[in-house]
Amino acid sequence: MEFLRAKSAGFCMGVSLALNKLDDIIEKKDLPGDIYILGSIIHNPQVVAEYAQKGIISADAPEDIPAGSIVVIRAHGITKQVQQALSERGILVVDATCPKVKDACLLIEENTDNGRVLLLFGEEAHPEVKCLLSYTTGDTVVFDTLEECRKCDLDPTRKYCLAAQTTQDKHVFDAISRELLKRKGLDLLVINTICDATRMRQGEATKIADKSDFVIVAGGYNSSNTRRLAQVIEASGTKALHVETADELPLDDLQKFSKIGLTAGASTPKKIVDEIQQVLESL
Repeated sequence: MEFLRAKSAGFCMGVSLALNKLDDIIEKKDLPGDIYILGSIIHNPQVVAEYAQKGIISADAPEDIPAGSIVVIRAHGITKQVQQALSERGILVVDATCPKVKDACLLIEENTDNGRVLLLFGEEAHPEVKCLLSYTTGDTVVFDTLEECRKCDLDPTRKYCLAAQTTQDKHVFDAISRELLKRKGLDLLVINTICDATRMRQGEATKIADKSDFVIVAGGYNSSNTRRLAQVIEASGTKALHVETADELPLDDLQKFSKIGLTAGASTPKKIVDEIQQVLESL
């Protein structure tokens, strides 16, 4: 059996920065209160569990964080309204939002402050999407497929701005752009908010898929960018399997393949990718 591992598999820059900020806070002494995360610092259950063992508290809602505490904003960001409300309650806010997400927020804010309607390609329930939407005060339309975009009834007398969740598929976004630009008389401004690391990771995954009979995609089941990698691979014609840990690998089935690829989401720790590689190489 041959084995191919993506060079980009594992933490992206934004995830590494967020965890480094959290680690720095943990190492500080004489803190004013407990350390909280609003939601998951990154979308990986194993990493979240490790920080829970260090005393980091995950809060489901802003109201669950008491005054005088410290809250580290997750890599996906939170809405600007929630961040302001936390500060006003006397909570020390440490912003660990991914710089690429923050850049996307500011681009959206800049290009919708003149009344343009935001058309956002993303998952409406995802925390990053909620964060992005909070940076426009105008109307918004959210869709997560090309088919949903085609169903959007847009008023040609209004102006629009098209953007995307940073981890979306660039090829699909380009198809959506072409679809909307074909609409006669539509005033549409397209801004590129998809992260370069996401494009690179998806491109490398496609190349590995072309050389493999089967591809393992490692990462949290709640990780949007990991799910997207599996979708991109399968769209290229190669079967993919999304797993969180090496324990979930179907060893008997994998032995049927002569060449297996391995990639991982941007929030997947290197040690998990290494463990999966060790199992695959032992087959």
